[in-house]
Amino acid sequence: MAEKDIPYKIHLTEGEMPEAWYNVRADMKTDHRPILHPGTLQPVTEDDLRPVFCDELVKQELNDKDRFIEIPGPVRDFYRMYRPSPVVRAYFLEKELKTPAKIYYKYEGGNTSGSHKLNSAIAQAYYAQAQGLKGVTTETGAGQWGTALSMACGYFGLDCKVFMVKVSAEQKPYRKAVMETYGASVTPSPSETTQVGRQILADDPNTTGSLGCAISEAVEAAVTAEGYRYVLGSVLNQVLIHQSIVGLEAKAALEKYGEYPDVIIGCAGGGSNLGGLMAPFMADKLAGRASPRFIAVEPASCPSLTRGRFAYDFCDTGKVTPLAKMYTLGSSFIPASNHAGGLRYHGMSPILSQLYHDGYLDEARAVGQISVFEAAKLFARVEGLLPAPESAHAIRVAIDEALKCRESGESRTILFGLTGTGYFDLAAYMQYNSGVMEDYIPTDEDLKRGLNALPALPGVE
Repeated sequence: MAEKDIPYKIHLTEGEMPEAWYNVRADMKTDHRPILHPGTLQPVTEDDLRPVFCDELVKQELNDKDRFIEIPGPVRDFYRMYRPSPVVRAYFLEKELKTPAKIYYKYEGGNTSGSHKLNSAIAQAYYAQAQGLKGVTTETGAGQWGTALSMACGYFGLDCKVFMVKVSAEQKPYRKAVMETYGASVTPSPSETTQVGRQILADDPNTTGSLGCAISEAVEAAVTAEGYRYVLGSVLNQVLIHQSIVGLEAKAALEKYGEYPDVIIGCAGGGSNLGGLMAPFMADKLAGRASPRFIAVEPASCPSLTRGRFAYDFCDTGKVTPLAKMYTLGSSFIPASNHAGGLRYHGMSPILSQLYHDGYLDEARAVGQISVFEAAKLFARVEGLLPAPESAHAIRVAIDEALKCRESGESRTILFGLTGTGYFDLAAYMQYNSGVMEDYIPTDEDLKRGLNALPALPGVE
């Protein structure tokens, strides 16, 4: 097909929306190491996880056999409000960069939550409602996940308790307003409302909080209240399963026009965005077929893949959750108060960690937030969408890859995930525009404190 015949936006029809999620674990050459019970250090069982997670989500979390998992009818009905989402050809960005590269992005911001997080939120809320629960608890960083979950709980009539990282709650008060509009209660974390929160504040009264802290509080709130379960917006296998709909749609849309990416780029905090986008393309690589080069982009202020250690670690600061083998900076690591709040998690998805360790996830890059906002502002000016700071990490590297093509004269097809809008991040854009934004890159000494506190597990590989 001639390039002039490729439209600006490539859409699937409603009838072409996937009917099943894809579970990449079923195809991995080396499954990620088992999640360990924090008390026994034995692999967790369904019985171990049921007090914390919904029953069906427990099954998905431990499922390493089924390649495809059917999307329940009520979830597909909700998806139809905003899915399938488009794949967009960034013609104007290509022109601005004078590059022979073809740049596409999968746009997930076309819903009120403003991000891809709703894909998993609605699934998790459905399973909670189907189980007859009263409500759920969770944490949120920048607020995309909390917003998405509050929408999903409002739709299914569930109570929703959100612990929001304190610095993000201060930076993004309007996110809190949206969550409350949908019926959620929002507590800046760490807080005095939980035992673990009080302990964290006693140890450091001035802490700005972290996703690890907020997870500890949310888990405690769930297990101490009857009829509640904890849900998570990234990192876990179940979330990557739900987010595979992003990659499945992207692959199907590009195939309609004979396109296949040479490079796939996604921001990486806990792993839900990149993991979902790359999943069906990773299936090609795992099967030995031609496949893209995969690049994970993380903030230089929280560099779990590029400077972390591949080791067992707690998934939360309070050390009440199971241990996962992942690239981690240590559960006690408190990242700098950068504006990419959704990328401030101390560890990386066990699935992405194993794929990176085995060389299937080809590369990880850490970028500073000033260069990220430079890319975001350029993209907003020429493409007309204001991106979230998290998504702008992928834009930064997509631009860098396109400029390499300009230098070499090579035409390559680049696909990245534009997972959210930046309309709740205007304070960050104001800082960048006024020239007062700063980069913070932790020193080796800064990282050593978290890494030295990794749990010692004799006899556990």
